[in-house]
Amino acid sequence: MKARAINAFEDSAEVKRTFAREHADRIVLVAQVMARALREGRKLLLFGNGGSATDASHLAAEFVGRYHRDRRPLPALALGTDLAALTCIANDYDYTEIFARQINAHGQKGDIAIAISTSGNSPNVLKGAAAARAGGLVTVGWTGGTGG
Repeated sequence: MKARAINAFEDSAEVKRTFAREHADRIVLVAQVMARALREGRKLLLFGNGGSATDASHLAAEFVGRYHRDRRPLPALALGTDLAALTCIANDYDYTEIFARQINAHGQKGDIAIAISTSGNSPNVLKGAAAARAGGLVTVGWTGGTGG
């Protein structure tokens, strides 16, 4: 059992090392774009389903709260946290509209939309990203595996 646990941690660490080697330039670019947008008074809109919704919520909380040091709060909204809006949109329109409607309501040109999806194929996340692009938001996709 101990060997299985150690192997799981070693495998996870190797995935992270490989990802960092292969995507460091892209990670830095996204961080620079986000920092510039926040300095210019823009906000972050983060969204996803299930565990990805939880990731979006956690990230938004770190921007509004703090991460490593005390600083001013940064504007970030997790679009999967407003139960009334989610159920209203899903009921009155369609579940695939839950993020697009919120992007259209809260997003402004120059804001950053961060779409998080393990598969990269979730129709509601894809519609949210499309609404963000159409509205002039910078769109970032964080996906797993092949990314859809």
